[in-house]
Amino acid sequence: MAPNAQPDAGTAARPKKLFQSLSVCMPAYNEEENLPAMIAEVVRVMRPRCSELEIVVTNDGSRDRTGEVLEELARQYPELKPVHHPVNRGYGAAAYTAISHATKDVVLFTDSDRQFVLEEIERLAPLLDRADMVVGYRAPRRDPFLRVLFGYGWSALVTLLFGYTARDIDCAFKLFRRELFDTIGPTIRARGATFSAEWLVRAKRAGYRIAEVPVSHLPRPAGSPTGARLDVITRAFRELWRFRLQLWREG
Repeated sequence: MAPNAQPDAGTAARPKKLFQSLSVCMPAYNEEENLPAMIAEVVRVMRPRCSELEIVVTNDGSRDRTGEVLEELARQYPELKPVHHPVNRGYGAAAYTAISHATKDVVLFTDSDRQFVLEEIERLAPLLDRADMVVGYRAPRRDPFLRVLFGYGWSALVTLLFGYTARDIDCAFKLFRRELFDTIGPTIRARGATFSAEWLVRAKRAGYRIAEVPVSHLPRPAGSPTGARLDVITRAFRELWRFRLQLWREG
């Protein structure tokens, strides 16, 4: 290159490959408004960062057009693999289904509500050299006050009952090697909001290394969260107590 020549802008901005193969897995419940932009964003960000990409989305018995939208998007994006629950089974069940259908070496688990900056996978990827799972923590969390308060209380309760695993247990920006979930996944019984807590606790007890990194969090652009519903909260506490009893029996 000549001394005063400038690098081609397209070349300079091209992201480097982070993975040979990557599965992006997410649950979706009544997310018809968010999914078109979300899937387009996943493809835009992840295609240049891996050689092989698949996107696995579980439609968890949605009452809107989430299922139809996913099938329409799958015809547009060959990377997309929709999986459908005929009835709503809960956040953990949808997450479990999506991850268990992943076939690539590395998995990014996230939500379909467009609250994370996908380019920040570049913060997590280098940590896989010294950790088995990299867990983001929202800094700060951009949710309604009561939802944030409940989240802090939930993380504190899980830490009190099981010991420290991560500061933001339910943060839906987790990167890990698929072999970890192949081992831990079949032991996870929670299918509601306790899913992430049981996943992290069991991973730590099995000796897997967990690293943490701050990630950006954005306000939800469309749709409504379901985590603050009374039935969701009641199920979460019931599953958490059942998990605590189970671990006591296991010793």
